Amino acid sequence: MQAWVDHLIIAGPSLEAAVDHVRTTLGIDASPGGAHPGVGTRNALARLGPGVYLEIIGPDPEQPTPELPRWFGIDELRAPRLVTWSARTDDLEGARSAMLGAGVDPGPISGGGRRRPDGVHLTWRATDPRADRLGGVVPFLMDWGESEHPSDALSGGLELLGVRLYHPRPEAVRAVTAALSLPVDVVGRGVPGLESDVRAPHGVVTLR
Repeated sequence: MQAWVDHLIIAGPSLEAAVDHVRTTLGIDASPGGAHPGVGTRNALARLGPGVYLEIIGPDPEQPTPELPRWFGIDELRAPRLVTWSARTDDLEGARSAMLGAGVDPGPISGGGRRRPDGVHLTWRATDPRADRLGGVVPFLMDWGESEHPSDALSGGLELLGVRLYHPRPEAVRAVTAALSLPVDVVGRGVPGLESDVRAPHGVVTLR
């Protein structure tokens, strides 16, 4: 089983606050993304290299309050931060089974989509972003199928250098990353979390 880092997710109490945070931290302006209908969120994006990108996400004021809490604990955030990440696979069912075998339930698979500002409709299948996944330290899974990958339409300027995962039970995290052959570092620490090193126009920045 092989999976790859697909995208990192910075969430904020508002999309504007999260985009400003990325502009201040990385020195780039994110590209408008689109709304997630029925979920109550919308996003902006920045390319981190071929096949990988940064998603900046926050509440969508043009949508009604959703019945379920918004993804990634957005409703509880007071400041933007790196909240979780996603891994891409060409065998979503197989990767989900591998995660289950490693002791983590990523939730059921469902379809999703959004329309870019240029009118292109992106579609995907993914495991449940709301699933706990060891506090969001291990990724939810995505398969873009025949859809264009979001990074293909984004300009450059950033490069993903690495991802570090922190958890008080690092062996539980390593079981998942090994099952998916994910090239990330796992470190034991009392509080779950993640960091990522990104080469930006003004130097290397660690996202937290």
